Amino acid sequence: MFRCGIAYPRCRWIVPLLLLFAIIFDIIAIAATSGWVEDEDAKSHYANMWEQCRGRNDNWICTSLMEFSWAQAVAALMIIGLIILIFAFIISCVALCCTLNITLLPLIGAMLILVVILQIIALIIYPVSFNELIFEGHYYYTWAYGFGWGATILCIGCAILFCCLPRYEDKLSGLEKVKYLYSSA
Repeated sequence: MFRCGIAYPRCRWIVPLLLLFAIIFDIIAIAATSGWVEDEDAKSHYANMWEQCRGRNDNWICTSLMEFSWAQAVAALMIIGLIILIFAFIISCVALCCTLNITLLPLIGAMLILVVILQIIALIIYPVSFNELIFEGHYYYTWAYGFGWGATILCIGCAILFCCLPRYEDKLSGLEKVKYLYSSA
């Protein structure tokens, strides 16, 4: 017998797992000590969400970015997004893994849409404001900044899934009758 389509009962485990990966990506982006921005050679200037450092070899002078209101806004938006994401993960584990509670899925989807909005705003404010603050040559946005975008993209996908999954309650619970492509006589 040939069956095509999504194996919906697996979504009960995969979607919370994707949210866990988004949480890990967000923690990496927020906690990174380097890796949001580097100069062209990555030898004289780098910055993360919290501070920027200039220097050569082992002589680095670091200054806090938290004295700028845009940096405080970026940090606040990313941390608030992470907190909401953690709550969405906990609720998704309760709604999908422990029991099947379809009524919570749109709430989780709405929470993830809020996370996406907050993080997109933060991830756009940072490069725009950083480039206005310091523009001396070419800078590259590197791995930790990419993890922030990775978490945001995972949240977009999960938000779509959580908004669409309530339509497939029977498939999620495994109560739907299997449909085959051919029938025997």
